[in-house]
Amino acid sequence: MKGPNPNPSNFFSKLFNVQLHLLNLLFYFLVFGGGLTLGMVLSFYMKDFSFSLQLAQFSFFSTSTSASNPHNLMPNVKAVEPNTSHRPPHVGLKEYLKPPEVFHDMDEVELLWRASMSPRISEYPFPRVPKVAFLFLVKGPVLLAPLWEKFFKGHKGLYSIYVHSNPSYNGSHPESPVFHGRRIPSQEVEWGNVNMIEAERRLLANALLDISNQRFILLSESCIPLHNFSTVYNYLVRSNETFVGVYDDPSSVGRGRYNSHMYPQISLSQWRKGSQWFEIDRSLAIEVVSDKKYFPVFQTYCRGSCYADEHYLPTYVNINFAQKNSNRSLTWVDWSRGGPHPAKFTRTDVTVKALNSLRNRTACIYNGRVSNVCFLFARKFGPGTLDRLLRFAPKLMRFNR
Repeated sequence: MKGPNPNPSNFFSKLFNVQLHLLNLLFYFLVFGGGLTLGMVLSFYMKDFSFSLQLAQFSFFSTSTSASNPHNLMPNVKAVEPNTSHRPPHVGLKEYLKPPEVFHDMDEVELLWRASMSPRISEYPFPRVPKVAFLFLVKGPVLLAPLWEKFFKGHKGLYSIYVHSNPSYNGSHPESPVFHGRRIPSQEVEWGNVNMIEAERRLLANALLDISNQRFILLSESCIPLHNFSTVYNYLVRSNETFVGVYDDPSSVGRGRYNSHMYPQISLSQWRKGSQWFEIDRSLAIEVVSDKKYFPVFQTYCRGSCYADEHYLPTYVNINFAQKNSNRSLTWVDWSRGGPHPAKFTRTDVTVKALNSLRNRTACIYNGRVSNVCFLFARKFGPGTLDRLLRFAPKLMRFNR
């Protein structure tokens, strides 16, 4: 038998198909390799682009932050704690309540408005040591300052001092340390004029800016203490009453000073007289500086021989706060010689016996009980009495206790 005779055309066709198949494989391989290479290149490029973009964003953010808020800059060398020296100070309740400087730029309206603020919640959210505010209404310097220095010594933090002197006083008299820098912005004051009440309200308003001031005592340059600081402080802080002299005087220097134009805000039956030298608590002090009903009446109708300083506060307290007032002053004065002014003590009047008689003069009611401590201060003592007061008073009154 004869073997199969191969067809040349079939052979070349198969050979061509094999070559074509190899070319296709080579093409696919080249496409795959090219795609793989392109992918790797693009991947590397995108990573580099992403890093550059993040770096640019970071640089822009850092620049913007430093321009808008330099306090948020972070160190770019190594991770360290942020620098807090340039951060704004923390303003908490303590800083918010800090009183301004005694000599400030507030005008009268701003001062009284600021002083009239009062929290509705009676409990304080922080430890508070009550202080006594000593309000000195004087013409010039506090001439008996050396005596008061000894009185206040050793009791820092329990008292505040405010001095209202005539604006024409240039401070030529040397100030003792305890009174240094305690003068408030003042205005002209005339004896018996209603502007004396304005000065008293000004003193109260400045003292009210210190939230720690709880009791307020008005004094003059001729006043002296009759007891040591501890006795005075405890007497005032522990009292449940205010001390404003209030009485009805039917004479010409009492009811005779009433102006019928004050009606109906103030009637003759409500009109009262009393000592100018008062001691009140914080709640009453706020009411006094906030008074827009009665004080304007005094400003308008109590002038000349009316002597507003003897009638405004006694009348105001009688109308509104009679139940919590003791109706007596804590400052002793001698009216026995008659006239418009009390007696003035001279150098020879200052003796141990005389001072003792002022300290234990009579009995009175204190917090519902009988007490022999009725006066804490006395006036009028001239500058010539200072040397004898310094000699007798510290030992007699047991200062530094």
